[in-house]
Amino acid sequence: MEKVVYHIPALLAESIDGLNIKPDGVYVDCTFGGGGHSREILKHLGEKGRLIAFDQDEDVLINLPEDKRFTFVRSNFKYLKNFLKYHQVEKVDGILADLGVSFHHFDSAERGFSFRQDGDLDMRMNKKSDRTAATILNTYTEEQLADVLYLYGELHQSRKIARTIVAKRNTDSFTTINQLLEVLKPFFFKEKEKKDMARVFQALRIEVNREMDVLKQLLIQSEQVINPNGRLVVLTYHSLEDRLVKNFIRAGNFEGKATQDFYGNVIAPLKAVNNKVIVPSDKEIELNPRSRSAKLRIAVLNK
Repeated sequence: MEKVVYHIPALLAESIDGLNIKPDGVYVDCTFGGGGHSREILKHLGEKGRLIAFDQDEDVLINLPEDKRFTFVRSNFKYLKNFLKYHQVEKVDGILADLGVSFHHFDSAERGFSFRQDGDLDMRMNKKSDRTAATILNTYTEEQLADVLYLYGELHQSRKIARTIVAKRNTDSFTTINQLLEVLKPFFFKEKEKKDMARVFQALRIEVNREMDVLKQLLIQSEQVINPNGRLVVLTYHSLEDRLVKNFIRAGNFEGKATQDFYGNVIAPLKAVNNKVIVPSDKEIELNPRSRSAKLRIAVLNK
């Protein structure tokens, strides 16, 4: 089968630099996707180096590199620690997680990630999962739907939208994207319609894939498996993710409440390498418009 690179990684050079790769080190790519980050990491590794990559999507299998230093784990990165143990790895020198949804997913109508073309209300990263966007729209209570739309989409009309969804499904279950769009259109002004639609789809995608919970599990485990002076590199694409990462790096928890020792030093397992978040240059955004919302944070383990 022909290899298809279907994702242009944002901030690729900055991410690789952030890992501070040692030729004989052990590294993890939590989100293999099109393989852009993994291939670049392998270029920096020597013969004794090792890369372990995770992805739960079967579509990525066509892109796997044939390299004895490379190990692929077809699973969610929330199981990071367990799979490292399975592959007889106790500690790693760096972890990279690009939390963006690949172009491939947005451009494939059958995956249901985008409102720009009709298809099934799916949005699963893992096709074996039982929970789809349709499941949420058809089974969640009005209050649950409103919470999802407000928390993950930051939509101020979340309660009205949820009420309308519940009323609609009483006569006709949601199965397609166009069905959902017909319900949503009356709520949004034309000039902001695309942005607000994107927020709805973001909220549903996050809930379908439990993205916030999975990210929290990754951050907690990363601190446990990274070697002293090892690196954590995370690319986020919306404020909810970025806030979790920023708080965890700064304070060792997700609320961002720092605890201090007797001398006033913050007690946290990680230390920010870049105190100011890294964002794409104007040139990169011009070449790759989808990188516009990317934010990169790099941390080093204090221990």
